[in-house]
Amino acid sequence: MPTRRQKFAHLFAAVAAVLPVLLAAPGAVAAPGQPPPQTTAAIGGERLGLSGVQVSPLAGAPALPGDLTGQSWIVSDATTGDVLAASNPHLRLAPASTLKILFADTVLPKFDRNAVHKVTDEEITGIGAGSSLVGIKENLEYRVEDLWRGVFLSSGNDAVHVLAHMNGGVPQTVTEMQARADALQARDTRVVSPDGYDMDGQVSSAYDLSLFARAGLRNPDFRMYCATRDAMFPGAVDRNTGQRGSFGIANTDRLLGKYPGLIGVKNGFTTNAGSTFVGAAERNGRTLLVTVMHPTTYQKVYDETAALLDWGFAAAGKVQPVGRLVDELPPSGTPTGQAGGTAGAPEPPPHPAATTGPAAAPTITAEDDGLGLGGWLAVALVLAAAGYGALVLRRHRRTGG
Repeated sequence: MPTRRQKFAHLFAAVAAVLPVLLAAPGAVAAPGQPPPQTTAAIGGERLGLSGVQVSPLAGAPALPGDLTGQSWIVSDATTGDVLAASNPHLRLAPASTLKILFADTVLPKFDRNAVHKVTDEEITGIGAGSSLVGIKENLEYRVEDLWRGVFLSSGNDAVHVLAHMNGGVPQTVTEMQARADALQARDTRVVSPDGYDMDGQVSSAYDLSLFARAGLRNPDFRMYCATRDAMFPGAVDRNTGQRGSFGIANTDRLLGKYPGLIGVKNGFTTNAGSTFVGAAERNGRTLLVTVMHPTTYQKVYDETAALLDWGFAAAGKVQPVGRLVDELPPSGTPTGQAGGTAGAPEPPPHPAATTGPAAAPTITAEDDGLGLGGWLAVALVLAAAGYGALVLRRHRRTGG
């Protein structure tokens, strides 16, 4: 029969054997501001999972713009999906209002733009303090197209919340947005609020935002709204005349109408998140997408986007792609390679579960603590083994055995 000392040695040997397996267990997800764990190939290509600038110039290729301060950026061809250059494109950062691109991509196809909706009090309550608003009033009717102009031009969180309630409520919309992100293989994105308002755990990446924009631009209404520079928005009813007024709204995208060929897409800014911007432009039959996240100043997000668009158009055909924007996954039951599937591509890594809605209190999960479930199990085993060892040693001293 083995002695206590031998049993103790066997226990530690067992822990040592399973420790590497547990620490390598899947499910660990990077915290905001960190790249995703490299347990599998990065979505879009191995080089897109590397840190720093990735570019493969050929003869005659122009140099990348100098003094780029964005923590993360990517230049891609919206048609082919080729990534021409990138820097930390999978870095998970707060998206601010650029998350409204995913909101529009999810909800926009559901409602006729000529439909009319009467706004209730509930639909415009619970909006985050300091949110950008288009100025929607309760008990008034709005056409769906007016609400979308409020989303795209004024980045109105009130317009987002009204449309989300029309879609079944904020929690339902958050769930659908997360499902849409998963279908687009946007594995860096975790949705907590539909409007991009700063919320604990809400992150996306330059790569994912480019996926959302590429998908959205295939919808003619999305393309129309994001390219609209100004519009009239329905106002309140005049108490004296009984007539309903209107007021002008302008697109907050500072490049729209200034950068040649700019289609638009979406800008974002919050105090906590910093600046984010996704811009698309057309030139000589080519459409390029540029996403810049978190440069050093608000204005730089526009300056650096314009500089990267200039570079992209000049570099087209003179650089080897360093990756690609992946296609949407096929619907369940559709053979791989059809309906936008990527034939022969490996299955993407698992994504953290979607939250139930912005009202839920933040919870600590395996993806938040940095160790992952396997890491915590390993720690528990080590502690258990240490405790058992201490007990054996105490008994050993007492008995002299």
